[in-house]
Amino acid sequence: MVKLIIFDVDGVMTDGTITYDSEGREYKSFNVKDGYAIVTAIKKGIKVAVITSRFSPMVERRCKELGIEDIFQGVDNKLKSYEILKAKYGLQDREIAAMGDDIPDLPILERVGISGAPKDAVEVVKKKVKFVSSFPGGKGAVRDFIEYLLGGIE
Repeated sequence: MVKLIIFDVDGVMTDGTITYDSEGREYKSFNVKDGYAIVTAIKKGIKVAVITSRFSPMVERRCKELGIEDIFQGVDNKLKSYEILKAKYGLQDREIAAMGDDIPDLPILERVGISGAPKDAVEVVKKKVKFVSSFPGGKGAVRDFIEYLLGGIE
């Protein structure tokens, strides 16, 4: 059984678009249905974490809204953050699932028990994961993966 799900942000929880206004403020859009699935997983006792290469205050805000406690931003070595989470919760690789969309996510995707990618992930990632969503990043891929892991959401 999966006890922890790890998500990348840009291209997974969002569509990968980063928008700046003339004042330099950054904007990201998150999918409400994805959020509902994350909250549902947490309510069922599954830990959810985010490991992302970029840092964004919007990511921190969204994660806190959803109840995600483990947020790793500005990470160069995603596998190191993975190992921290694994040790924190005393988990085996087989008890962890992860979804990513690009090459920096591969070290984690190759280790976890169940790996996933959005429909629009890069080809090398889609070829290595166990589950490829029929939805692109930021457009339902997270919910699709969680439904796959949980066998549906009631």
